[in-house]
Amino acid sequence: MSAREVGITLLPYDSSRRGERMGAGPAHLVAHGLVERLRARGHPTSVAELAPTSGSWIAEIGTAFDLDRQLAASVAATVARGAFPLTLAGNCMSSVGTLGGLGAGPVGVLWFDAHGDFNTPESTVGGFLDGMALAVATGRCWTGLAATVPGFSPAAEEDVVLVGARDLDPLEGELLRASRVQHLPSDAPVSRIAEAIEAIAGRVRRLYVHVDLDVLDASEGRANGYVGGPGITLAGLLGAIEAAGARCPVAAGAITAYDPTYDGDERVCAAAIEVALALAAAGNVRPSG
Repeated sequence: MSAREVGITLLPYDSSRRGERMGAGPAHLVAHGLVERLRARGHPTSVAELAPTSGSWIAEIGTAFDLDRQLAASVAATVARGAFPLTLAGNCMSSVGTLGGLGAGPVGVLWFDAHGDFNTPESTVGGFLDGMALAVATGRCWTGLAATVPGFSPAAEEDVVLVGARDLDPLEGELLRASRVQHLPSDAPVSRIAEAIEAIAGRVRRLYVHVDLDVLDASEGRANGYVGGPGITLAGLLGAIEAAGARCPVAAGAITAYDPTYDGDERVCAAAIEVALALAAAGNVRPSG
């Protein structure tokens, strides 16, 4: 089977600010060989960058959903031509656009993150919109704006597997524990993650794999300024992506939250490129059974 084309969409924004903090991550990965590595593996690869709508007022909330609406169209076009959509974004709110682009039909979510991203406007401590990304993706908040994203429908909580979230706000932790999201620790073996995906594969047609790079253990480097506590090893992360793809078709992937200023030795950059290769490979697999 020939390697599938990869369509990369860049959202180089952090809280609506282009190229700052985690918004600098997408371009950094491209500049440091991500596209060349994908092509060397046989994946024809294209890159498109999105920007806020011309003349729009730049604001964290409004701009995030503006970019998501555009991302949904980009992902849908990528899928329509048979390519694998890979989103490189500063913030995890890009998940709403990627899910919208995948369109109708149930989609499972495998979400790697040091944080729960399960806050709502009522529970948040810091007011960071990105800390609500998974809550938006599952329909818990910002439902009106999320409905403006073409093709978006919330993922069912029971079809979400969250791996590695260890830094939770107090009320956020309560919301997550009361939810139907399956929350696995960062030291969960690959076999346990595979079992979780196997369990949801009967209910969903496709899987979206979301990788916030701060899920990585400190021994792998530091992805951004929000890292705290031990995380998942790169080998564990790559193994989990491969195992998930063998059990449910991976329809789209995302790599988010990389701030190059914290990565002086470029170890996280190298790890992110390996993650991209793993996502592309998983998107090329046709699970048996």
